Formats: sequence, C-alpha cells, structure tokens
Amino acid sequence: MIHTSEFEAICDDAKSRVKEITVHETKAKLDAGDSFLLVDVREDNEWANGHAAGATHIGRGILERDIHNFAPDKDAEIVLYCGGGYRSALAGDNLQKMGYTNVLSMAGGIKAWRDAKFPEDVPIPY
Repeated sequence: MIHTSEFEAICDDAKSRVKEITVHETKAKLDAGDSFLLVDVREDNEWANGHAAGATHIGRGILERDIHNFAPDKDAEIVLYCGGGYRSALAGDNLQKMGYTNVLSMAGGIKAWRDAKFPEDVPIPY
C-alpha cells in the first residue's frame, strides 16, 4: 500500500516513541509461553480474513476505549500489530499516553507474519 507523506510522518513520529519487536521475536515469545497480550488492531474485515494465531482482536477504533478490559494492569506486556506496522505504532503511542508502560509494535505487521509463514487462525465460513 502506498501511504501519503503526511501519514508516514505521523507514523515515524509515533515510532520514535514506541519500541518495535520483530515477528520472529513475537513468535518466539508465543512458543515459549510468555505472558503477553498479542493484539490485532486492524479493521473487522481484515481480522476476518485471517490473523496471527493467538491474537486478540481490538480494532484501532475502539482500542483506547476497551483496552482496560483486556489489560487492566498498565505494566502488562502488549504487542500490537496491524497490516504493515504503521497503525500499530500509532495505537501503541496512544496506549503509552494512557499510561501503559510495556507496549510494543510488531514491525511489518501481518504481512511480515505471513511472509515468515507463521500460523494463522482463519475463521471457517458457515
């Protein structure tokens, strides 16, 4: 996807404050059974087309409103991802502004996850 320079500028600004984690590091944490919340912040239709195995869906439009239901401990580790790593950085920046102290953005998003051929949960159509 081609992004505008304005969008990339605000994402770069957010990325200057939000630590990134690779898909390989994220997968290793899942495999090790580490305690963290993996959150897909993409839109509902994107989630429905498949998502990282083990992820929870909290769309970016409701993340700030609902995060406390999933992570009441503001020191809990949260790994966010989107399609390519831009929206998750923006979301992470907002969570940090809300007092969350251990927020990471998965670099490359679901695209990098799929490129690495890591497992996905894909809803079965009825």
